[in-house]
Amino acid sequence: MIWLVAEDEFDIRMLVTTMIQVWGHAPLAFENGQKIWDWVEQYESGSLTDAHPPEIVLMDIRMPGKKGNEVARRIRASETLKNTPIALMTAFALSDGERREMMDQDGVDLIISKPLPDFEVLRKMLHDLIEQKQSSAKTGASEA
Repeated sequence: MIWLVAEDEFDIRMLVTTMIQVWGHAPLAFENGQKIWDWVEQYESGSLTDAHPPEIVLMDIRMPGKKGNEVARRIRASETLKNTPIALMTAFALSDGERREMMDQDGVDLIISKPLPDFEVLRKMLHDLIEQKQSSAKTGASEA
């Protein structure tokens, strides 16, 4: 399964994509929010003929151009990607209000502080998020 990653710091991007590969997934990494935004636009338009929906999106919050929470809001507006789990990473301290706003208004599912958790802890957090999101999507579909 494909995991979308957007991280402007090269070393962190390489670390995260390596971990994703070790966990058995295929990372699709971008160095800023604009590039992942463009990928979403192309995916929705059907111009990426061999693209598959990502299993999860993992992005830095503060990147040049589009910020992670802006891209999250764009993904939530996409009919085909709206149920994709979204986790944001940040090295900055966020107030409770900022966290709540990103989760309530931008559709972010999880905010992870940097430095990132231990390899196995991070793996469990992200896989649990995927399972939780898939479960709630199935529950929502059966209620409709």
